[in-house]
Amino acid sequence: MGIVARKDSVDRRQFIAIGVGAFVVAGLPVAIARTRAARVTRRTVPVMGTIAEFAVVHPDVATAERAIDAAMAELRLVESTMTRFDARSEIGRANASAGREPVAIGAATALVVGEALRWADATNGAFDPAIGGAIELWDVEHRHEPPPDGARATLANRELFRQVELDDLRGRPHLRFHDPAVHLDLGAIAKGYGVDRAVQALRAHGITKAVVDVGGDLYALGTAADNEPWQIGIQSPDDDRALADILTASDIAIATSGTYRQFFKYRGVRYHHLLDPVTAAPRNTIVRSFTIRADSCMHADVAATALYGRTDDDANRTLARLAPGAHVDRIL
Repeated sequence: MGIVARKDSVDRRQFIAIGVGAFVVAGLPVAIARTRAARVTRRTVPVMGTIAEFAVVHPDVATAERAIDAAMAELRLVESTMTRFDARSEIGRANASAGREPVAIGAATALVVGEALRWADATNGAFDPAIGGAIELWDVEHRHEPPPDGARATLANRELFRQVELDDLRGRPHLRFHDPAVHLDLGAIAKGYGVDRAVQALRAHGITKAVVDVGGDLYALGTAADNEPWQIGIQSPDDDRALADILTASDIAIATSGTYRQFFKYRGVRYHHLLDPVTAAPRNTIVRSFTIRADSCMHADVAATALYGRTDDDANRTLARLAPGAHVDRIL
């Protein structure tokens, strides 16, 4: 699913073929690409229900490959502990049992859950990590028509995040749910956290120039091979062969959410995957693509979902409180 950029839209630069989802990445002039100093090691791996893509600039391929191995290990660790799709994960165990008794979780999961609850509270439930039941009900990748109104209504406007208790018991974080409808889904924040962990692993292996993109959550580490900022192309919501815009990035996270990839159509209406917790239905918005820039990919990831559909001024006011330095980059 790599994006093919049109030659006249990228300022005569060669795009690196890491472009699943919302982004393509540039920054490797052909003349420099042939030099040893600018050697780029690339890898594409399925993880977290999407594709992780790496472009690592380092003269020694073996070093780059070891660094990518370590970064992938971090992504897989986050997936194995925080996915709701595996009953053995910490979130899977919590969803199965936390309504009856406290369930122990690790420090990393506690950090991500705590951050998700902070965003939920600060947005008055416009973002709610506890509406996994509504997400499963809509299941836009497999549905062909909306679910029954009655089933949706039972999950609407519940502020279920307020029924999630995160506490320490005997020196270890635990989760307890106070409503049987609570079903945690960290899909809008854990992926960004995983990217941050992957970037830390690259740095620990001496990598100073790289891009990590996991399904629209991206971190641009350092500069590109030509010592200029990376160029990040945002896919057009109207044409997957074209770019809507090109951003420059260096040591920054960028995340994009959009309604143009995960959806189904029914009687002329498009039903996308970005749900409004108030209605337990897809958000009613004309926005098709929403891009956030932040110091951490976790913050960019959650903000791109939590603030989707808001004006840039409104979203930036919220970002100033929750993630200082972050801001809305593009609304399409």
